[in-house]
Amino acid sequence: MKRIVLALYLLCFAGLSSAQVRELPDFADLAEKQGPVVVNISTTQIVRNNRSVLSQLPFGEDDPAFELFKRFIPNHPGVPREFENKSLGSGFIVSADGYILTNAHVVDDADEVVVKLIDKREFKAKVIGSDKRTDVALIKIEAGGLPVAKLGEPGKLRVGEWVAAIGSPFGFENTVTAGIVSAKGRSLPQENYVPFIQTDVAINPGNSGGPLFNMKGEVVGVNSQIFSRSGGYQGIAFAIPIDVAMDVQSQLKSGGKVSRGRLGVTIQEITKELADSFGLAKASGALVTAVEKGSPAEKAGIEVGDVILKFEGKPVVRSSDLPLMVGSTKPGTRGTVQVSRKGVLKDVGISVGEMIEEKTASKSNRRNKSNEPASNKLGLVLSEPSGEQKKQLGSSGGLVVEEVRNGAARTDLRQGDIILALVSKGVHTEVRSVTQFNGMLAKFDKTSTITLLVRRGDAQTFITIKGVGDK
Repeated sequence: MKRIVLALYLLCFAGLSSAQVRELPDFADLAEKQGPVVVNISTTQIVRNNRSVLSQLPFGEDDPAFELFKRFIPNHPGVPREFENKSLGSGFIVSADGYILTNAHVVDDADEVVVKLIDKREFKAKVIGSDKRTDVALIKIEAGGLPVAKLGEPGKLRVGEWVAAIGSPFGFENTVTAGIVSAKGRSLPQENYVPFIQTDVAINPGNSGGPLFNMKGEVVGVNSQIFSRSGGYQGIAFAIPIDVAMDVQSQLKSGGKVSRGRLGVTIQEITKELADSFGLAKASGALVTAVEKGSPAEKAGIEVGDVILKFEGKPVVRSSDLPLMVGSTKPGTRGTVQVSRKGVLKDVGISVGEMIEEKTASKSNRRNKSNEPASNKLGLVLSEPSGEQKKQLGSSGGLVVEEVRNGAARTDLRQGDIILALVSKGVHTEVRSVTQFNGMLAKFDKTSTITLLVRRGDAQTFITIKGVGDK
């Protein structure tokens, strides 16, 4: 019986092509050929402390202890003390005359940047420019005839495809690690302008700014971040797609800065519950939670509660798609945005603005909680905002959440939130008084689902509540 099984196994195996029984990939040729384009980057930052050590003591000159400490503390009274903060990173050569791509966080605030090539030559580098939003920086060394990295197409990468990284983890130069593409188009918190490539390639401190190669030896990404609880490799790493990085470097090279398009809206992801509330057939698009005054969006007529479904004909599947589309659009470009407003599709013409630094708005102050009204069927104690609060909100309506009682915590509302509007089945109603709001709630039963537009601090968000009558 065993002989029969073995014979059948060998027969099946013999019928397989060589491609079907491939061995694990060999990265030796890739490392040998592409290693010379990778550089080690070391930076030095001079940290200056101009405060006198004595001035930081917890007692004054009249205290007897002050004289005692004065005898033993050097460099007084107020001689500047300097410290050198050194760090390491990686990069790769993108032009034969010495332009090198790396991460912005590798060279930011550095007083000196030194590049070491694989042949041990060292050069002081000049920072041409850096872009913190994408974490890309361009530096330049005075050298010629350098080997140049071949660039690939990240769009052709497939999840599960083999990739390799070369860099200087913990200062160990030209270290090669390998893995696969775990996912594409990842959006990370505070990183709205990069569709990251996620890999399980071993990336550690010092790998930052180094190249991610496909099996053809082409650079498809710039290794940028790791997800780690320990500070070291834990199987999740993120790389900036090379096409995004090269677009940034071309702008840095030509003008020293990056110009991005903007609409002037705050958005959030569409959940199944929000899709139901806004009368959408499926949970896709970007829900507008706030429109900046004087912004291109306001001038075009985009409103809070609109769901942006397309930008320039391209579908917005996830809310994270929109910043990428708009950010890569040249400021001043005329475009079209398709929105769903109260269940009706509408094409809006818009002139794309230019991204500016975010401004910090003043926070609203909550009014005194004297003479509190009773809680409503949601378990919320509400009050109408003061004149000053209305002025800060730029609205004549809204209700302040003074207290969250009973089971109302399940709504995700918090004390200090300001309810601006109620949305149900695509109908958007502004909230103007406690009586009006409680009257609207009375029309819903325990099976109903509503959505509230809420101002929290300086931001606005939509919060969905299930079982309105179930307090």
